[in-house]
Parts: sequence; structure tokens; C-alpha cells
Amino acid sequence: MRHQGASIIFFNSHHQVLLVLRDDIPSIASPGMWDLPGGHIEADESAEECIVREMLEEMEINVEGCSLFRIYEFSDHREYIFMQQANFEPHNIVLHEGQMTRWFSKEEAAGTELACGFNEVLADYFDSLPG
Repeated sequence: MRHQGASIIFFNSHHQVLLVLRDDIPSIASPGMWDLPGGHIEADESAEECIVREMLEEMEINVEGCSLFRIYEFSDHREYIFMQQANFEPHNIVLHEGQMTRWFSKEEAAGTELACGFNEVLADYFDSLPG
């Protein structure tokens, strides 16, 4: 079975999305790249359970009740993308994985090579916004 993951688009009232800078460890996938928060779905859990678990483990943020945005079929994996509005300050996030978090505008996200094919995901997300 192909790898399955769950990630979340945190968005704020300024039409920005929160990205996490991955750890710069050569043994992990996409070291030192900006990424959507998320992780791997374990064999005994749903995508929704995964994103709740991952955000509690990695950022101490409870995302119960977040909305499914879309499911993406990439060449090497399936990714469930959730979304939730959040207006927290990145420096207040307790980060257990990754180097830092930062809010990105549509233009900043488009101009940054993101991990895991997430440039396509964020382009779709920003295109889905009204107006």
C-alpha cells in the first residue's frame, strides 16, 4: 500500500497560511524545506485521527473539528489536506518537530519550493478563496 499522510492548512484573517520549516537532518524527507504541518497516517487510524494526533504531538495544537479541504493523489502517496482558521502568533507555538513556523502570503508561498508537492495544494487553496 502506498504511503498516506494528513496535513493541515492553517489560515489567518490576513489570507496567509502557516508553514513549518522542516528540520535540517539529512536522514529525513525534504530536510530544511518549508512544509505544511502534518504527518503519516498509521495503520489503525483515520486521516482525521492522524491530523489531530500529529498536531498535538508536533505543535500542541488541538485541531478537532477541522475541515477536509481535498484529497490529493501524488505519484508516491495520498495526502488528506485539512484546513482550520487560526490567528495565533508563530513564536507562541510549542514546536516539537521542525525549526520554526511562519505565516506566508499567497505570493510568498508560490515563490518558495515546498516539500511534498505542496505548492500545488496551496495554489489550489488560494484559488478556492472568494474574490
